[in-house]
Amino acid sequence: MSKFVRVAQTSQSLSLAAMEEASRLGLRTADIEHLFLALVINDQAAGRALRDIGIDLDAARRAVEEQHAAQLASLGIEASFPEAGRIVFHETDGYAWTKRASDLIARSAEKDKAGDAAAVLRELVDEPSGMIADILGRLGATPAALLDQLDAVDASRRAIAPIAPAASGRITGSTETFVPAPIEQVWDYLAEPMNVPQWQMSVGSIEHAQQDAAVGAVWSGLARERRPDGKPVKVKPKFRRRSIELVTAHRPDTIAWIFTYPDAPRSTPVLTDFALTHTNGGTQVSITSSWSRRSGWRRVVGLPLRPIQRFIVWITLFQIGSAISRAFR
Repeated sequence: MSKFVRVAQTSQSLSLAAMEEASRLGLRTADIEHLFLALVINDQAAGRALRDIGIDLDAARRAVEEQHAAQLASLGIEASFPEAGRIVFHETDGYAWTKRASDLIARSAEKDKAGDAAAVLRELVDEPSGMIADILGRLGATPAALLDQLDAVDASRRAIAPIAPAASGRITGSTETFVPAPIEQVWDYLAEPMNVPQWQMSVGSIEHAQQDAAVGAVWSGLARERRPDGKPVKVKPKFRRRSIELVTAHRPDTIAWIFTYPDAPRSTPVLTDFALTHTNGGTQVSITSSWSRRSGWRRVVGLPLRPIQRFIVWITLFQIGSAISRAFR
């Protein structure tokens, strides 16, 4: 992966999670404390290091609230904060970073810095206001201990670099996401057909969802007519219906669904596979989507589109992973 791609993907994932956290409080501006919360649930080394030293999302949220209250008290201000609600970022707009947060993310990609989540965390720990150091103190941790753990996680991830075998005749994309919930709860969520519209953006509703979720069962899905923010979605008639089949269900670590368009017989079925692993603070979810390569002249015509295909696949998988994580936050 090039540095440019790594920086872009890191910025995208951290921005989404941080602004989701800000939206719980009715805010439209995300600052460094929201960036810290985003790192706690990050699937890269930064998130693992934070969780390895015992910091989970609920504790981190409490520490941030306590730090805000302490800062106001130091100024002689007594105030109560509004109760946090659900995440509404995906239903609203108008979000932005504060300048110090955006500058910090930019510094993490300068010169010989990697620009990944670990680089962002290193910049955050050294942030001159001292807010993050104070928050870590409330969590029973220190910047030095966190950085030591980050170094250890970074080293172990470099030492273990698995190479996924390419599936013959198939195009495959994969990503990982961290979900702050026990593996059994995440498996139950992914195995429930009624939940498919929550993480599969091309499905708006499920018909006859009351049937048992057994391997081989098929449900009919309808395309969503509006996005979560209320904007209408234009869908061609042949793509309005989707057949959704549960093809694998091994509790508690594997779920797989196949999606097809019954009214577009020339379309390619898409397999979406979830592999779940218990990890500190929750569940690591590997998400893979794959479909058959086109043959003959269609494959030749499609060759120039492959970089665009890879980008679309990454965006699709990123949205799926974000939606699953959001369901438990």
